[in-house]
Amino acid sequence: MAITGEDVTLDGIIPISSDFAVVEVTSADELAVVGADTRVRLNLHDWELEVRLPFGSHTRLFLSEVNRAWSDVCKSPGEEPKFEWLQKYRKANKDQSVVKQTLAPLGSTSAKISQHKKTGKSLKADLRSPVAEDQSVNSGLEQPIVDISPDRQSKAKPEGWEELKREGRDDLVRNSSHMASNKATMLAMPQFGLRDNLIRCELLKNEDIYTYLENFSFFLGSYNVNGQTPKESLRLWLSSTSTPPDMYFVGFQELDLSKEAFFFTDTPKETEWLRAVSESLHPDAKYALVKLVRLVGIMLLFYVKKEHAEHISELEAENVGTGIMGRMGNKGAVAIRFRFHNSDICVVNSHLAAHTEEYERRNQDYKDICSRLLFRQNDPTLAPLSILRHNLVLWLGDLNYRLSDLDVDRVKELLVKKDFETLQSYDQLKRQIDEEAVFVGFEEGDIDFLPTYKYDTGSDQWDTSEKCRVPAWCDRILWRGKNVRQLHYQSHMGLRTSDHKPVSSLLEIGIKMVNEDSYKKMFEEIVRSLDKMENECIPSVTLSRREFNFKDVKFMQHQAETLTLYNDGQVPCQFEFIQKLDEPTYCKPWLTANPPKGFIAQGEWDADIDLEVFVNRSTAADLNTGHQQIEDILVLHLERGKDFFLSVSGNYLPSCFGSSIQTMCQLRDPIQDMSLESIQALTSSGDENSTLIIDKPLDIPKELWQMVDHLYPGSNHSVAEALLLFLDALPEPVVPFSLYQQCLECCSNPSQCKKVVSCLPQCHKNVFNYLAAFLRELLKHSAYNSLDVNILGEPEGLLVDKQLPYSLHMQLLSQPLHFC
Repeated sequence: MAITGEDVTLDGIIPISSDFAVVEVTSADELAVVGADTRVRLNLHDWELEVRLPFGSHTRLFLSEVNRAWSDVCKSPGEEPKFEWLQKYRKANKDQSVVKQTLAPLGSTSAKISQHKKTGKSLKADLRSPVAEDQSVNSGLEQPIVDISPDRQSKAKPEGWEELKREGRDDLVRNSSHMASNKATMLAMPQFGLRDNLIRCELLKNEDIYTYLENFSFFLGSYNVNGQTPKESLRLWLSSTSTPPDMYFVGFQELDLSKEAFFFTDTPKETEWLRAVSESLHPDAKYALVKLVRLVGIMLLFYVKKEHAEHISELEAENVGTGIMGRMGNKGAVAIRFRFHNSDICVVNSHLAAHTEEYERRNQDYKDICSRLLFRQNDPTLAPLSILRHNLVLWLGDLNYRLSDLDVDRVKELLVKKDFETLQSYDQLKRQIDEEAVFVGFEEGDIDFLPTYKYDTGSDQWDTSEKCRVPAWCDRILWRGKNVRQLHYQSHMGLRTSDHKPVSSLLEIGIKMVNEDSYKKMFEEIVRSLDKMENECIPSVTLSRREFNFKDVKFMQHQAETLTLYNDGQVPCQFEFIQKLDEPTYCKPWLTANPPKGFIAQGEWDADIDLEVFVNRSTAADLNTGHQQIEDILVLHLERGKDFFLSVSGNYLPSCFGSSIQTMCQLRDPIQDMSLESIQALTSSGDENSTLIIDKPLDIPKELWQMVDHLYPGSNHSVAEALLLFLDALPEPVVPFSLYQQCLECCSNPSQCKKVVSCLPQCHKNVFNYLAAFLRELLKHSAYNSLDVNILGEPEGLLVDKQLPYSLHMQLLSQPLHFC
C-alpha cells in the first residue's frame, strides 16, 4: 500500500531473542491452495501474536528477515537486542529502555488477527503501556495496514519527523497489498517452478475473462524552466482541468544550469519547484507524492490521488545521460515504471539535443535512452525491463525538434494566420516519426496551440535576441499503448518564468481491473486441469538446429542466431541452459542465450531463443591473441526431460581494441591483415624490443594517432567515444597496475609525478606523453569547446577511468611538463 511517513506510527517492539519463535499455523479443515494467505504465530515468553499475511514476495521477505535475525541472535545468545537504530526517534527527556510490547500486526486491512495469552484469555484493545504511548513516533517501517484518513494526518508531527521525511521522500510507496492483480509477481517467486509458470501463462491467456477496463485520468505536463526559480503560481498549468485527475506526471528540464549541478546531487531548485508543484495541484482532491527522480536538470514528479495509492506496486525509477560525451546528464532522460491494478506503465521525461540542424543527434538520443534505460525486476533472475516492454508508455519533455526549411519571418507570418497545419508539415518530429526513425508506435494529439519556444523571458513576445530563434514546438507529449483517449493537449501562455511555455495533456486511459470472483474461479479451473495434466506425459521438444556458426565477429558488434524450440509433447515444457562440469557459467563470457530459461505452454507450439555473440573489453584481449576462439558447447536442459547439446563456432577478426600497447607499436600493418601465428609469436615473446614484425617499433600505436588526429580539427563525438573505448579496452592500462600505489603516494608532489612517468615502459610513456599533450591542447581552446581542468579531471572526463589515476592526471593538466 502506498504510504508516507505521516501515516505510520511505531507503537512498540517485539524483541527477537532466543525465546522468540515463528510457527506457521495450518488447519486440517483448510484446503491448501497456491496463492492463499499465510498464517503465522509469533511466540515470545507468555505472549502469542497470530497474524495472517497476504501471499506474495513481501511476506516472504518479511519472514526471511525475521528468520535471519533470529539465527543471528542464536549465534550469540548472551547479547540482548538494544534497538539502537530507534534512538534518533525517541525523546531525549524520557528514560528509555527496551520496550517489549507488541507491534501493530502486519497484514492487509482484511486480515484476521487474534492476540491472546497462552492461557487463552483475550487481550484488550488498549494493550499498549503508557511508555509505549509516549514513544509513538512516525517511522519508515513497511506496514500494509495504513490509515490515511484526514483525522490521522491532522495530528501534530512528532520530533524526528523532518529528518525522517528527508530520508524517505524518494520511497513513499512503501508496500503493496498482494491481490489478484499482483499475480505475475506471485507466480514468479523462486519457490515455484513449471507448474506455476504454466498457471501464470494460462491466467494471462484468459485475462479477458476475469478483467475489465476502467477509465482513469492522467495529467502529463512538461516545462523547460531555463534554470529559473518559480516566480509565479503554477495553477494555470496544473489545475487547468475542470475535474481533478487521478494521477499527475510533471516533468521539468533545465531545472538547474549551474556547473555545480553536474557534480553534486543536491540543488535548492529541486525543493523550490517541488513545493511550487505541490501547492498548485488541483484543489478538489488530495494527492500523495509517490516518486521524485532527477538527473541534473531533468526532473519527474509522480503524484496520485490517495484513494488510488494502495493499487500502485512494483515501483522503480531510473535515469540515463546522453549529454557531453554521450554520458553526462545535461541531456538524457529520467523514467518511472510501476504497476497500477493490472497494467504496467512507464513514464519518461527526456531532454534531447539542441539546435535545428541536430535532428539526427536527437534521434540517436532517443535510441540511446530506449536501449540503455532499464528497470530491474523483483525476481533478480529475470532480465531487466526496457521502456517499450510495458503495456503503456507515456513520453514527455523538451524533445527539441524544430521547424526545418522555413525562416523566422515566414514562420511568424503563418502563426499570425494560425496556419498550424502548414507549419507542422515542416516539423522535424512529425517527419522523423513518418520515416519511422523514432517513436515508432507512439501517438501524439493534434497541435492547435502556439509553439512553446522561444520567448523573451517574462513576456509572450517571440525571441528578440541577436539569434532570433525560429519558433518551434520543442515541448511535446506522446503515448504508446491501447485504450488511450486524449481529452486535451495545450500550452499555457500565462506562465512567463522561462523562455519556454509549459504544455499539458489530459489522457483518459483504460486500466485493466480484476474481478476477484472471476479470477478465483479461473485460478481454480486451471489448477484442476493441471493436476490431471501433470501425470500424463513428459515434456518433449524438437530443435530447429543444433549447430551455429558466427562469421567475422568484430569488437563491440552484436551478432545473433535464432534457435527455435517446437513443443511436440503433450504437456508444457520448461527449458534452461545449464552449466557444464567444472565451469562457472553455462556459456563463454562472449556468448549469451536470450532467454536463458523459459517455458512453452500447451498450445504454444514454439519458442525462439537468440544466441548472441558480443565481444567487449573483458574478452577481446584473449580473442585477439588466439588464446580463446569463438567455440563453445551449450547444454539445453528440459525439466523432467532430456538434455540437448548445441555447438557454437565462428571466427573473430582481431582489432586494436583489446590489444596491448606494446603489440600495437610492433605493427605497421592493420592487425586484421596479419596471421594469427604472427600475432601469437609477438605477444608470447614478452620482449619490449622484439622486432619480429618490424625493424623499429613505432613510438605510439598508429591507431591512437589517427583517432587523436581526427579530433584536432573540431569536435567529433563518435571518434571521441572510440578513443575512450580504445583506452578502456587496453589489457594493461597506460599507467600499469603495478604503479598505481606509487601514483597514490606521490599525488601531491609534481616532481614525484614526473618520476612516475619516467618509470613507465617506453611505449607506455610515449602514449602517456602524447595523450597529456592532447589534453593540454584541448585546454588551449577552452573558449571554443567549453572544457576546463575540472571537467577533464572528473571521472566523466576524457581519460580519467582506469587508464590514468585521477591525482596524476590533475597534476599533468595543471602544470606544464617538458618532453623529449
